Amino acid sequence: MGRLERFRRLRFLRRSARTRLLFHELTPVGDSSGQAIHQAIHTLSESDPLVKLLQEVKLGRMKPSDPGLRAITESWIDTYTKVLDTSGLDRTALARLDPSPRLAVLIEAGVLPAEHPGVASLRVAFRKALSGAHQV
Repeated sequence: MGRLERFRRLRFLRRSARTRLLFHELTPVGDSSGQAIHQAIHTLSESDPLVKLLQEVKLGRMKPSDPGLRAITESWIDTYTKVLDTSGLDRTALARLDPSPRLAVLIEAGVLPAEHPGVASLRVAFRKALSGAHQV
């Protein structure tokens, strides 16, 4: 259903006495999931060390072992784990939240060791969320 068609149906429903009964027709199934994935991505991007701090490491202005960078990275891992635990997303949405690429960049840059407990716990949390998610 196109955007214009939804607008027309919404306008019709506003005038209709059956608004409550027909409103479900205007709410696509994916909307709540789409909103949840956008909220999850927004939450993760607020604490993401890759956006600003990894560039500082690459330019040599900050060392990968810097305590501040380590604290931000560990906070990001905790936030990521919480998002995965509480999001209730389907498999398709969770695939967009796969932490492996970001972890690989952090490990490659030397910010996190591959055997860091947070890395392992985040990967386990992702697999757990993926296995418990419903199929779309």
